[in-house]
Amino acid sequence: MTLMAFLLVVILFLAFFVFFSGINPQEMTIFFLPDNSITYPVTVVVIGCILIGLFIGYGFHLYGAFSYGMRSWLRNRSEKKSKEIDNVYREGVGRLLSGDIKRAHSLLQKAIDKNPTKVEGYIALASVNSQEGDQQGAITLLRKAKSIDSKSIEVLFKLALTYEDLGEDDAACKEYEEILEREKDNRKAIRAKRDIHMKHQRWEKALELQKRLLKAGLSGNRIQAEKEKMLSIRYEVAKQKLAQNEEDQAISALKQIIKENPEFVPAHVTLGDAYIKTDNQNDAGKTWQNGYNKLGRSVFLSRLENHYLQHEDPKSLLEFYANALAARNNDLVLRFFYAKLYLRLEMADEAMEHIYIVEHSAPDFPQIHLLLAEAHRRRNRIDEAIEEYQKALGVDNQLSLGYVCDACGKHSAEWKSRCEKCGTWGSYSIAFREMVENSEVVAPVAPQAGA
Repeated sequence: MTLMAFLLVVILFLAFFVFFSGINPQEMTIFFLPDNSITYPVTVVVIGCILIGLFIGYGFHLYGAFSYGMRSWLRNRSEKKSKEIDNVYREGVGRLLSGDIKRAHSLLQKAIDKNPTKVEGYIALASVNSQEGDQQGAITLLRKAKSIDSKSIEVLFKLALTYEDLGEDDAACKEYEEILEREKDNRKAIRAKRDIHMKHQRWEKALELQKRLLKAGLSGNRIQAEKEKMLSIRYEVAKQKLAQNEEDQAISALKQIIKENPEFVPAHVTLGDAYIKTDNQNDAGKTWQNGYNKLGRSVFLSRLENHYLQHEDPKSLLEFYANALAARNNDLVLRFFYAKLYLRLEMADEAMEHIYIVEHSAPDFPQIHLLLAEAHRRRNRIDEAIEEYQKALGVDNQLSLGYVCDACGKHSAEWKSRCEKCGTWGSYSIAFREMVENSEVVAPVAPQAGA
């Protein structure tokens, strides 16, 4: 407001006061106490009230303006501080991602010092500690973050994973359980807890979680994979029942698994084992015979061979092989085991017939040379036996011993500068080097007189 405008307002106010006083000459008496009063003209009282009201209103205006200014100043200061902390935090995370662990540690610690309630800072610094190998330090930081925000799913997951890295699986399970108390259908937590139970062979608990996972709303290929995993867990539960001498429950569960998935080989094998344990030898043999006829897996032949020879019943086994070969004449695995059986029965000539068929029909592999060597040895053909043993062992006339990659274990007949499998240079060494390089030389002990 300019000076002239202010003077004009004052003049108008005085003119109004004079005019109002002229038409209102009366006086007003105001009593504060029964014997205490003051008397003023009505004009003075009215104008006084107006002025007092104006001053009070202006006072409130000043207070509001001052309060607003203070709040704005504090807010701007807080935002500026928060922005500075965020910049330090982001730089620390960037250093962490780039591998500059030492600098990341310094920056993230600085961010936490400036704002001790920033949960993200504790999580990031815990990751730094984990990479530095300080898992206990990471646990301490994550526990602090949990005390600040006990409902943070991210903190609980990070804490559980760190416990797993430390091998404290029970503590990790508790964290996953807390997550599931907040989000009962959190699939990631259910899988993680299930995997811990599977790791420790707590199969019944794993099965409960797997059922819970399937009810959590999976879809597509994922649900099929989880159904297959549940079948495997059910198999392990049945196997555990068998080990606990609960044979009837185990047999019932294994039969149900086979009914749902006839191609699940372990169930067929273990069902035969369960029949053996209940002294039901006939059903065991039938189970393994049917298993091989349907699935063609060599484990059934091994089980059948040991089973019938242990019970001194080679005749039944030979009949099975004869019938099976009549139906599967091109099954070289069956012929191989047939030859192996003949060798165990000291029937070298019959074994040779099937060995030669396998040798000429299939690519070269050590086991066939081992059978040929045994057949020659039992027929007293020592030179031929030695030659086949050499082939089985991969030994040539130059006594080449072969090389192995120290990084990935890939074998090679010749030394190579770089491993074709893992790409490591200079990693090939003699196959038995690790077995002998750290051993101490021990002088042979001379035999005592008369020994």
